[in-house]
This record gives sequence, C-alpha cells and structure tokens, in this order.
Amino acid sequence: MPRSLLRWSALFMALSLSACDDAPRFTQAEPGEARSGGEATVRKSDQNAFSMPSANLSPTRRLDFSVGNSFFRSPWVIAPSTTTARDGLGPLFNTNGCQNCHIKDGRGHPPTPDSDNAVSMLVRLSIPNEPAYAKVIEQLGIVPEPVYGGQFQDMAVPGVAPEGKVRVEYEPLTLRFKDGSEVELRKPKLQITQLGYGPMHPDTRFSARVAPPMIGLGLLEAIPEAAILVNAQAQAKAGNGIAGRPNRVWDDAQQKTVLGRFGWKAGQPNLNQQNVHAFSGDMGLTTSLRPFDDCTDAQTACKQAPNGNGPDGEPEVSDNILRLVLFYSRNLGVPARRDVGSPQVLAGKNLFYQAGCQSCHTPQFTTAANAAEPELANQVIRPYSDLLLHDMGEGLADNRSEFQAGGRDWRTPPLWGIGLTQTVSGHTQFLHDGRARNLLEAVLWHGGEARAAQQQVLSFNAEQRAALLAFLNSL
Repeated sequence: MPRSLLRWSALFMALSLSACDDAPRFTQAEPGEARSGGEATVRKSDQNAFSMPSANLSPTRRLDFSVGNSFFRSPWVIAPSTTTARDGLGPLFNTNGCQNCHIKDGRGHPPTPDSDNAVSMLVRLSIPNEPAYAKVIEQLGIVPEPVYGGQFQDMAVPGVAPEGKVRVEYEPLTLRFKDGSEVELRKPKLQITQLGYGPMHPDTRFSARVAPPMIGLGLLEAIPEAAILVNAQAQAKAGNGIAGRPNRVWDDAQQKTVLGRFGWKAGQPNLNQQNVHAFSGDMGLTTSLRPFDDCTDAQTACKQAPNGNGPDGEPEVSDNILRLVLFYSRNLGVPARRDVGSPQVLAGKNLFYQAGCQSCHTPQFTTAANAAEPELANQVIRPYSDLLLHDMGEGLADNRSEFQAGGRDWRTPPLWGIGLTQTVSGHTQFLHDGRARNLLEAVLWHGGEARAAQQQVLSFNAEQRAALLAFLNSL
C-alpha cells in the first residue's frame, strides 16, 4: 500500500475513534453518493461542468435547453434595435447578459480594484421597515431606498446617468488554530461613490451579493415543501442551538405569501420569479409578471427612455423566451462527485459530521413525484443544504431584513459542485459577498448558530484540515 494511502488510513481510523459519539462514522462511500443530482447527474468535471443539461433529458428536450441557453448567454441590446427579440436593455442595469454574472453558469465574484463595474456582484438597498410601508414589505420584503430603489445599478444606457460606482476594500482579520497556525481573513468594506441622483436616505442598508451557481436549481425547486419544514421542526426540537427557519415570501403570480427557496436569504419562491426579478433588476427588462422598468420616481430620464416593448404592449422578454430560460435554468445538471471513496475524503466527511456541519448542510432529499419537469421527479439528490434561514452571527451580518429573514440570517447555500469552482469560474471566492478567498476562509467566517462548528474546525490540526477540505472539494 502506498505511504500516502497508509497515512490517510491511519488518520481515518483516528477520526473514527475520536469523533463525537452521536456522529456517524463512514468507512466507505454510500451507495449512489457520487450521483449528487440522482439520474440527472452529469459526468463532466472540466470548465463546462456547470453548463450541461440534466443527463436524463431526451434529445428532443435538449433542443429547448439549447434555445434557452442562447437567451441566457447572449447579450441584450438597447432599444430601439433591429434585434427585436433581444432589445430593451436598461435604462438602468448591472449587466447586459445573464452569463456575465453567472460565469459559465457558475459563481460570480466581487469587483477587482481596476474594474469599471461590479458586474457579477450587485448591491441590494433598503431602509428600515416602518408600519406605514406594510403593504410594500408584504410584497417586496423590504422598503426600497426612495431614490435608488431596491438594487443599485452601476450601468445605464446613453442619456441616463448610472446610479454610481461600487468598490470593495478589505480589512485583515486573523484567526488562530489550536495548533498555533494562523489564517488571515478579509473583512469587506463596501464603497458606494459617484452617486448619480443625489444623496441616499441616511439609514440606507446595503447588502453585497455575488451571483450563485446555476446548477441543480430545478432539483431544489422540486424538494417537497413538507421535507423542508420537517427539517426546521427537527432542528427546533433538538435544542442544540441550530434553529433553521423557513422564509415566507410573496409570490407575484399567485398573489400570496409562500415558502421562499432561492436567493441568499431565500427571498424568492420559485425559479420563474427569480428569473423575472433578475431580468428586471439586473438588466432592466420587462416581463408579463413585471411589466415596468426598474426606475424610481426620482429617475425621470430613466422613465422617459425608449423601451423594447412591442407595439401591442408585449414585454421585452416574451413569455416564450421566459419559458425557455426557465427550462434551461431548471435543467442545468449537477456534476458527479469525485473520489468519494478515498480515505482522505472519507476522513474529511467524518470531520464534517463531527463538527455538526450536516445539521444545516442537509446531505440528502428526495424530490417530489409531481416535479415541474418529469426528469427531476423522484430523484435522490445530495445538495448539502436545508434551504432554511440561519443566524450566522455578527461577522457575516448585513443588518438588512428580507421578508422574515433578519440582518444576521442567511439561507444555507447548497454545497454540490463547490469543489469545481476554480475549474469553472476561475476563482475560489465564496460566501454571499465573495469575501472568502478559499473554502477554509468560508468555514471560518461561520458564526452564530454555526459558531460551535467553527470552533471545532479551529481545533483541527493541519492533516485534519486537509481532510475536511478534500471532502468539500469532492462535492
């Protein structure tokens, strides 16, 4: 047996003996564990790993996927234009194409110091909730900033002033492991400059958000609501400090409050509405569900600018285009895991459970029989998320509420595919604002309900930390 394998075998045995009594001990891969997306799992691990259709899509259905992909990838243009199927960009916007934020259908990143625009990181805006805004809060989850709205847009069409510039500066923060080694985290400080429409409300709340990966979204949408709520009930009953809560958000189509699933604070109920709000806020494009440009009353040039609506009032994004983009976003497959049975990965998996990470990053669900797409139904999936809100402590707080999510609350992000971030997106910047430069930094930013897990990781020695990272990178 090679020396490296002997070393990891010894570590695995040591971890099995030292793990918490109630934590499972894994000595081999679980059946089907590599197929994170069930039968929809794709066998791709290169730079296109996040851009593949669900493996069980038929050739005919893959045609719709390809057409949806073309609208997701291609840039939109300013109206009026001869390209009537893709005109109407802006007047205010953050980018001119979905793929610019979700790089290769993967993760966005904060702007670099020399960037002209933030592009794949946007900034949410709001002011404190007040009873006078009860109806607005019910439907938007926030009270938008009066002049700049709910999202800061740093680009605009000619003749319209952009809302300003976004920059991020960082302060160092050092943490020490039990074995004496140190790691330097970076704490972001958001800079909003060159405001195009005057000063903001003095109590404006800001929240920087990088674009999350697109894989497996249809499978997450297909998780039964009851399964999500059962997890919340079980966590509350356990009484161990982990208390995930569902967000309850407004459904624009149904005109009622429902379970939230998508977005960094689970502020959107389904993929169609997530797409609609992205078209509106990110690119200034109208749909039948949001038939108005994202301009406030104070932005008169924005309101008066030409749009790409059809002669009979058809929105800039037609219902058919919206349907195709929805089909595409539902059916981006999850890549298969790598090295699930290696001693180092299994050792890291045991450490993951020992630290209690699985309490929020729920490994497994079975999708509903009546999923929106038949290929996504009855699938055993392994997203490593409970889709619930958790208090993540003051260090990660944006101090901005969103429906029932508080200023320290974040939805547990799925971990599937996270080990391919560098390969797909060309970087390893994690968390909601991209502050973590690698997975270890991301783990160490955990606080609040996850503080006990963070403290466990700080007690790990170098070999144990390497094993934990090997497990996370196998996902």
